[in-house]
Amino acid sequence: MEAKGANTMLNELAHVGTRLRTVRRSRGWTLDELAEKSGISASTLSRLESGKRQASLELLVPLTRLLGIRVDDLITLDAPDPRVRRPVISRDGLIIAPLAPEASPVHTYKITFPPGGKLPDLCSHDGYEWLYVLTGRLRLRLGEQDLTLESGEAAEYDTRIPHATSAAGTKPAQIISIFNDEGARMHTRLAAHQDDD
Repeated sequence: MEAKGANTMLNELAHVGTRLRTVRRSRGWTLDELAEKSGISASTLSRLESGKRQASLELLVPLTRLLGIRVDDLITLDAPDPRVRRPVISRDGLIIAPLAPEASPVHTYKITFPPGGKLPDLCSHDGYEWLYVLTGRLRLRLGEQDLTLESGEAAEYDTRIPHATSAAGTKPAQIISIFNDEGARMHTRLAAHQDDD
């Protein structure tokens, strides 16, 4: 994996000169003009733009400052495949679809609650949860509060307060739910154990 990343970076560095030339020309500057402004010889700049000289920070920093760009603008890494490919979890009638990679710092799920579901026992744990109701109605029991959230409503709460959720009424409820690490562990670990069975 590290070798692949290093190869990608080397490939990108090979294109720095071409991108530098494009920016210079877009400013209407000749090689000689850029050389004069930067104090770097025209021959060095020519070799850099043609890929015959390896790019270094010592060369790139003054050039990018003059051209009004960042070094990062010259090194554009290919974006990784953004699709999330994780299995859907089924647990206690819930359908839990992960919407973020497993290693993501924010754990996001689309959760579908079955209609007429019984409110589970209240639970509490460290963390926070943010949720948004996509369709249906969601019952949220939070401490002494017993709330019904309609489609388009959102809630945020400290999960140290005893809480439980279920669909309200005769239709399924579908929500987007965002947890921090601790909340994600608590809400998905039972499903993981179930999958191991």
